[in-house]
Amino acid sequence: MKRRKRNRMKGFDYSSDHLYFVTICVKDMLCCFGEIIEGTSRDLSVQEDINKSNQSNSKKGHNQKMQLNKYGLIVKERLGWLPVQYPYVSIHNSVVMPNHLHLILEIDSSSVSKEIKIKSLSSLMGAFKTTASKLIHETGFLEFAWHRSFHDHIIRDDKAYKNIHAYIDENPKNWFEDDLFRSV
Repeated sequence: MKRRKRNRMKGFDYSSDHLYFVTICVKDMLCCFGEIIEGTSRDLSVQEDINKSNQSNSKKGHNQKMQLNKYGLIVKERLGWLPVQYPYVSIHNSVVMPNHLHLILEIDSSSVSKEIKIKSLSSLMGAFKTTASKLIHETGFLEFAWHRSFHDHIIRDDKAYKNIHAYIDENPKNWFEDDLFRSV
């Protein structure tokens, strides 16, 4: 039997109060949550200056944004469901990309009574993936599946938090250079 690589840090309590950076991927990196599109400006009075700026910026990907389809909207809604279902969870930032998502999740047990059992990060991600899959399957996309497990990083200081937060914000703009990029 093939031995699987350990994804979590040995001996660490993943139900403890921390900030976690999480990446979850779709099985086979299938781009099924929407697409990256070129952003537009609404102020037509400065359209000529914007067009000049966009021509130089679009080559760098500065105006890219994620346009979610119905499956991406389900995933986004399920991210919003997590803190409602588990009041000790906060989502600080997130982005749903064509074939993956990133989020900063905080577990804060001080926000609930001592009687409530705090779920581990793995249990929380399992609940998210299960409920999102169920809703996606109900739309008729029966082949949808998540990649096994997820990637996580324990955020240990303010500098790391700011860097990860910025990375999430910039992810759509950097899609075409991303390691997870797949052409449709």
